[in-house]
Amino acid sequence: MEATVVLLVLSVAALLLVLLSQLKSSLLVAKPKHNNLPPGPWTLPAIGNLHHLIGSPNLHHALRRLSQQHGPIMMLRLGEVRAMVVSSPEAALEVFKTHDITFAERFTNATTAVIGFDGSDIGFAPYGERWRQLRKICVLELLSAARVLSFRCIREEEVRRFMENLAASAGTGAAVDLSKMISRLINDTFVRESIGSRCKYQDEYLDAVETALRQTSGLGVADLFPSSRLMQVLDTAPRKVLACRNRIQRILEQIIQETKEAGTGSQGFVGVLLRLQKERSTPIPLDDGTIIAVMFNLFTAGSETSATVLTWCMTELVRNPKAMARAQVEVREAYHGKNTIVEDDDLKGLTYLKLVIKEALRLHTPAPIIPRKCRGACQVMGYDVPKGTAMFVNLWAICRDPKYWDDPEEFKPERFEDSDLDYKGTNYKFLPFGAGRRICPGINLGVGNIDLALASLLYHFDWKLPEGIEANDVDVSEAVGLVASKKTSLIVHPVPRIPLAPANV
Repeated sequence: MEATVVLLVLSVAALLLVLLSQLKSSLLVAKPKHNNLPPGPWTLPAIGNLHHLIGSPNLHHALRRLSQQHGPIMMLRLGEVRAMVVSSPEAALEVFKTHDITFAERFTNATTAVIGFDGSDIGFAPYGERWRQLRKICVLELLSAARVLSFRCIREEEVRRFMENLAASAGTGAAVDLSKMISRLINDTFVRESIGSRCKYQDEYLDAVETALRQTSGLGVADLFPSSRLMQVLDTAPRKVLACRNRIQRILEQIIQETKEAGTGSQGFVGVLLRLQKERSTPIPLDDGTIIAVMFNLFTAGSETSATVLTWCMTELVRNPKAMARAQVEVREAYHGKNTIVEDDDLKGLTYLKLVIKEALRLHTPAPIIPRKCRGACQVMGYDVPKGTAMFVNLWAICRDPKYWDDPEEFKPERFEDSDLDYKGTNYKFLPFGAGRRICPGINLGVGNIDLALASLLYHFDWKLPEGIEANDVDVSEAVGLVASKKTSLIVHPVPRIPLAPANV
């Protein structure tokens, strides 16, 4: 206890020294001249606008509240970091299209730099020839429509297993933690798509990933004062993330080694990358370190966001019985008299199901804030943007702006009827996967892993809430982190409606 108190006192003292140093620097160093910076809230010495973010556990919520007061493009200072926040489709268009190259680099801080393998991955790599070639490999070799289609059997087998587990739970009359079961389904599916089989290291890997992602949920002192060596020492988050990254790297190294030794020619992601490595046919070398970083990107982006979106789809359907009934009628009519199990081939005809997914993506944008970095001075919406400025595009705020959406806080899949609005990054009021050069390359895979599972959940089961819980009581608060997942688990009773066909049929 005494040691903890001493450490706390030393930390506070060190922070005060840094703040005094920052204040002194701000008084002595002439500020750069920019004629027309965006408006923003009032600042305090050294900490800038941090005090305006207190009280909101989710950054995208706090930024929307501030943008409602100061406009769709707003200037903030977070410690030493100068940041602009974009919260309108018009401003997003300028960032993602008009000045796409200028903002083609991710903004990273001390914590995200570690989780991004120090820029050797795709998600946080600096914009340049290496990043372009890595992305090209992912798009053409790993995430093409043909590759996603080749995983059809894996998806169908894992969804069947998921339905069987749900049916077994339903037989006991017990409620299930659907969030946890969905997460397991998506992770199992993605692991098989990655390495062609189940993985004995999966639980250990997932624990390391979840622990690392939790450390990215806030802004630490190392993130706010990147020039201070003292703050880098005091902030424990980057070190904790590094420990998780080392665990992840060790597991992936073992998987790669076992895949090499098996020599089975697996067409999972790891097998494809190892084939390209052996052929030496890529413009940049694919060493094991690069493969590890790419695999980590694919797994965290693909599994975490897909599980999040599928959980939100079911959450909102449970909260909106009319939408649930309409979605179930569509699925059950589509398969009536044809099959006793949902198959991948007929998903294209499920139009309302796709509206449900779109509306879940709008209302619960999985990556609510897209961080970019200004590579060269430019103007956005007539305002000056100095080189090096962090640019935060608040996709969550844009998707809930009443200027562009009727009843934006309500779950209404019907809003997408008779509309060509999609999530491919061409309409700037609806960008759940981003836009521009760094748009998420795995849209087809992510949505493909959601479609079949959602249709099966609606086809085989009715859903009831635990006794005493009404639809409006279902919690829709978000967890803190890079991905806006549901904060609490979705607990429901599955009620069997259409039994599964025997596995050998």
